[in-house]
Amino acid sequence: MALPQAPKRRFASDNAAGAHPAVMDALLRCNEGHELAYGADQYTIQAEEAFNELFAQDVVTRFVYGGTGANVFALACMLQPAQAVICTNWSHISVDETGAPERLLGAKLLDLPCADAKLVPAKIRDQAHFLGSEHHVQPGVVSLTQATELGTVYSAQEVKELCDTAHDMGMLVHMDGARIAHATAALGGTRDALRAFTVEAGVDVLTFGGMKAGGVFGEAVVFFNRALADRSKYIRKQLTQLHSKMRFISAQYLALLDDDLFIALGAQSNAGASRLFQKLHSIESLQLHHPPAANSIFPILNASDKKALQEWSFFWDWDDKAGQVRWMTGWDVTSEDVDQFVAGVTTQLNKGA
Repeated sequence: MALPQAPKRRFASDNAAGAHPAVMDALLRCNEGHELAYGADQYTIQAEEAFNELFAQDVVTRFVYGGTGANVFALACMLQPAQAVICTNWSHISVDETGAPERLLGAKLLDLPCADAKLVPAKIRDQAHFLGSEHHVQPGVVSLTQATELGTVYSAQEVKELCDTAHDMGMLVHMDGARIAHATAALGGTRDALRAFTVEAGVDVLTFGGMKAGGVFGEAVVFFNRALADRSKYIRKQLTQLHSKMRFISAQYLALLDDDLFIALGAQSNAGASRLFQKLHSIESLQLHHPPAANSIFPILNASDKKALQEWSFFWDWDDKAGQVRWMTGWDVTSEDVDQFVAGVTTQLNKGA
């Protein structure tokens, strides 16, 4: 039996989705006329104020080119010489940034094994033996990913406990929020929910991602601990993250923050993954045991089914030895896309039944 028509939208990555129309409109609007460079434009000033309103306090927001640069820049503003970053073995800064933090910052990453990609306070406290010894790198920053690379989500209480532990040990807390829209949607879908697991929980610096929720390029680094931003404008330039025509980054965030569009798009993406799980979890061979917290699921496929389905509608391998792959939904996923993908998966699996 031939596979049905492939869905219009792929399930490979939320990076595969295009930009939301509101973002494209914002880019076109800010392209009219001339504006001062390097963030002195009206769009950047308005976007900075929009972030103040989002978090209900005065924060320092710095716009940069992309996710890796944002994380490196954030950590550069937080680390002292001879300090290390505590993170999980799944964290993007450890696995998927080509060693950028180590090379550019000269900082060791203490990447701790965490089965669900979530740190717990005990893991941080286990690193206390390094503190105070001149022979050992000093843990200085704890970096959390929200939502994680395994699609798990920290609750506000979990983040608070981690922040309290880190601060009690003299460390700072960075949050990599590349999928912060998805985490916010998963934890209540409101600004109050967002504040609860970020600024109110004790996070010092946040990488606020918009590209996986309808943006084109550029990220925002938000300093809740304003003292850490004192030299940030110099560090941003030194790390090649200062965009001269910054309005093209900040205008996107004006669109995404307006009426909490980014949260709605995160919720749509999450809903697509949830629908995918609900329609496929009863197939035992896929080993889908838990509903997704955010916008990804990680099924098991045999080699022949995986090859056929990837040729039909491409998606990425995850754990090749285990036959595990990742199916991820973007902000623009529709129920029709999910149902078409499910039809293809079930048709292929039924061939070998």
